[in-house]
Amino acid sequence: MSETFEIRAMGDQGVLIELKDNVAVHAVAAAARERFGDRLTEIVPGHRTLLLVTPVERARPDFSQLASVAAAACGAVRDDPAGQPNASVITIPVRYDGEDLAAVAQALEVDRERVIELHCQAVYTVAFMGFAPGFPYLVGLAAELELPRRHVPRLEVPAGSVAVAAAYCGIYPRASPGGWNLFGRTDVTLFDPGRDRPALLAPGDRVRFEPA
Repeated sequence: MSETFEIRAMGDQGVLIELKDNVAVHAVAAAARERFGDRLTEIVPGHRTLLLVTPVERARPDFSQLASVAAAACGAVRDDPAGQPNASVITIPVRYDGEDLAAVAQALEVDRERVIELHCQAVYTVAFMGFAPGFPYLVGLAAELELPRRHVPRLEVPAGSVAVAAAYCGIYPRASPGGWNLFGRTDVTLFDPGRDRPALLAPGDRVRFEPA
């Protein structure tokens, strides 16, 4: 893998590392936790970026140190998912009764069972979190299922809805507006502020779906 990356300041206490891909983001995040964990208040992965934030009372990590960590982490990334952080797989059961499933099958000129098969055969990685607390942006979607967002978003998508848009799969942790294509629903609670870890999924986690 190329070690191409850029580092730039973000405010007084943060740095943003721009990387080649999401695999490199999680490798560098793991290295940052190991090397600078006691100096960081936040490690926030994006699709191709990693934000590191230090407490106000501490100095921002030295750019040369971060560059060294980023270079080492990028060089160590392997294509084997089992060799990457958070390699255990979390299985999410899904009732494949989504409002858009039939339309997706028709657009792809396949039956519903084939759409479900394509969706379940992949092992996804949580690229980053966003939109709402506990909402995971999952990468690893089969190319056939890379679908555009709906032209008209829904005013309310039910909690637990499993949906796809562009190259992402996502799970709505609560009822909210949304424009993604709905495949089905899960009863798994994605976000519970009463848990020690409120969000079920975290960046770098691996996910598989199975029919409920």
